[in-house]
Order: sequence, then structure tokens, then C-alpha cells
Amino acid sequence: MNMTRRSLATGALVLASGALPLAFATAASADHREELAADGMRALHKLEATSHRARFISRHAKAVLVFPSVLKAGFVFGGETGNGVLFEGGVPTAYYNLSGGSWGLQIGGQDFSYALFFMTDSALDYLKKSDGFQAGTGPSIVVVNKGAGAEADSTTITQDVYAFPFGQKGLMADLTLQGTKISRIHPH
Repeated sequence: MNMTRRSLATGALVLASGALPLAFATAASADHREELAADGMRALHKLEATSHRARFISRHAKAVLVFPSVLKAGFVFGGETGNGVLFEGGVPTAYYNLSGGSWGLQIGGQDFSYALFFMTDSALDYLKKSDGFQAGTGPSIVVVNKGAGAEADSTTITQDVYAFPFGQKGLMADLTLQGTKISRIHPH
């Protein structure tokens, strides 16, 4: 195995093992909250400016959890991580870390943003009371693709949570929340 391939494999293993999510969670717990809230609000405005559907859903949401930068990388083993801010009525009320790992046929790296729109009180309560959640458990989450053609109106908003990946930079195929855990970052 040559040195470059070994370095890539080692980096992917470290990322997948959870060391990187821990580093990000620590960084957001202190002085970076104001910066994270500002980045989150900018990312949300960017999404709303480019997606009529997101703009409509945002107006009807109980809260929005925005991850302005999620880093995802993989070389057989992969991982993703990012910190986000929960906005209720436009005000930052809590901070969360998104992290996950996977294995299989994958290679590449990507930086993107995620916005999760909590449409029901029960979904928002679940996020707060469970101290976060893992995708696939708890409230129903629908990932809205950029290319999805359907328009949103008050009769089509029927899910607990709508997730919008956006602003992708880099090359990696999968932008789902499968295998991802969202955990609250507690102040120290």
C-alpha cells in the first residue's frame, strides 16, 4: 500500500471512528456559539432565497435546526460531522452536533449544509427531551431533494420533519441522514 493510499485510509478511519465529531462538539460549546448562530442564519436565508418550497415550509415550522457546514468524507469507511443551531421564532435556543459513520463502496469528500424544519410540537419536544435523536427513530423525517418538483402548500405539509441538504461542494454521492445521530451540545 503506497503512502498516499495509507494516509487516505487512516484519515477516513479516524473520521469514521468519531474523533472528529468530538472535536467539533467541543469547539462549539464555548465562544463559537454566536458565530455558529450567525452562520446558521446566513445558511437558512440562502436556502430560502433559492427554494420556494423551503421558504414556505419555514413559515409554517415550529423550529428550524440548521447545520451551516457538514463535512462528509469516505474511503470505504466514512463519516460526517457538523454543528448546528436550533432557531425558534428566529432566535437561537440550542446547539446540536450531527455525526455519523458508514462503510461500504464510497470515496470522496463533501461540505454541505442541512436544514431540518420541525413542523409539529411533538417532533420538537422529541428533539429536546431525547437530547437529540438518530435518524430512523423518533419523528418521521422526509429529505427533500433539490430536484423534487412538487410544490408545498398547507395540504402537502404532513410530515413531522423536513430535511433540506443544500450548498454542496465536493464529490460524494450520498446526502441522506441514514445512520446519523443528532445530539445536543450542552454548555460547560
